[in-house]
Amino acid sequence: MTTPIRTVMSPGRYVQGKGAIGRLGEFVSQIGSAPLIVADDVVWGFAGEQVSASFAGVGLRVERVEFGRFATAAAVDALVEKIRATKSDVIIGVGGGSTIDSAKAAGFLAGIRWVSVPTVASTDAPTSALSVIYTEEGEFVEYRFFPRNPDLVLIDTQIVADAPVEFLIAGVGDALATWLEARATAAANATTMAGGLPTQTGTALAKLSWDVIWENALPALDAVRDNLVTPALEKLVEANTLLSGLGFESGGLAAAHAIHNGLTAAPQTHGLTHGQKVNIGSLTQLVLEGAPRTEVEDFIEFTTLVGLPTTLTEIGLGLDDEKELRAIATASTLPGETIHNMPFVVTADDVLNALKSIERLSRSVRAARGLPAPVKYVQKH
Repeated sequence: MTTPIRTVMSPGRYVQGKGAIGRLGEFVSQIGSAPLIVADDVVWGFAGEQVSASFAGVGLRVERVEFGRFATAAAVDALVEKIRATKSDVIIGVGGGSTIDSAKAAGFLAGIRWVSVPTVASTDAPTSALSVIYTEEGEFVEYRFFPRNPDLVLIDTQIVADAPVEFLIAGVGDALATWLEARATAAANATTMAGGLPTQTGTALAKLSWDVIWENALPALDAVRDNLVTPALEKLVEANTLLSGLGFESGGLAAAHAIHNGLTAAPQTHGLTHGQKVNIGSLTQLVLEGAPRTEVEDFIEFTTLVGLPTTLTEIGLGLDDEKELRAIATASTLPGETIHNMPFVVTADDVLNALKSIERLSRSVRAARGLPAPVKYVQKH
């Protein structure tokens, strides 16, 4: 029997700051000489000029391929062919989580190095050694794991500040789950996404991300509404991206992300952000744990103020949607799902009951604390 190990994974270099994208070429030139950039037309419209100038400054070529909406198996395979056709030695994902996940997966399959350049702080995916693969409709298919992390993660906080605030809100939803899941994984002494038992380092970074978010999220979101880079925003971007990225990978995932994956089985949720669905997963995990009432109520209040959903109503579902809710619960508890990292057995019926319970629970807390009643979120396709 193999002796269990404890392990931490991290990117080779993390770079963050206002104007950082202007130095992308400088850092990429230390990694490869024939880069391939993956970016959609919208991202290239606001970042292309700066990326091109930074590449020209160090004599790197500017070779770009457009990207679609989801990280699908077909999209990854197409990128592999492009890498081979252009004889690229490093692939750079510039944009959101699916763009970056596709670049990582293609870089691994093609045997070259890869770089993450998130233009929003909407997920903690950029730093990790894994990609999430979806169908064309946005339904979760699988995690793909790689033996190493990106060689470089670079994020320009002015670009984050100029992006719609909804992206940063989504990042808070994703990152808040990190500590809840890491503490559950640690209690169960379960295996993390890094392929070993939790380390004190991974668990501590997960807790630090939680603390930084609670202290800085609301002022940082206000700063982004005015397109400003402030100390609070710098701290929140680091928490959403680096601290949460290291925390989830080396601290462990549990129920929250498994329930997110289950939610993708319901068509009503396909227009929602990753972080919006994860927040429903986090609240459901707290219910499954029987967490202290004050902790649950504070979580509902804080995430409502942030702008995240805490009810089924807000994500387009209701208590009468028995078929969809059952499908979510079943998908959340499939063999191999991270919900089995919880320190107790969780069944599909448990998830179904917890999911249903958050509607009345959240409504009562919001009413008692003077918060707005829930309304369905406008989904963006």
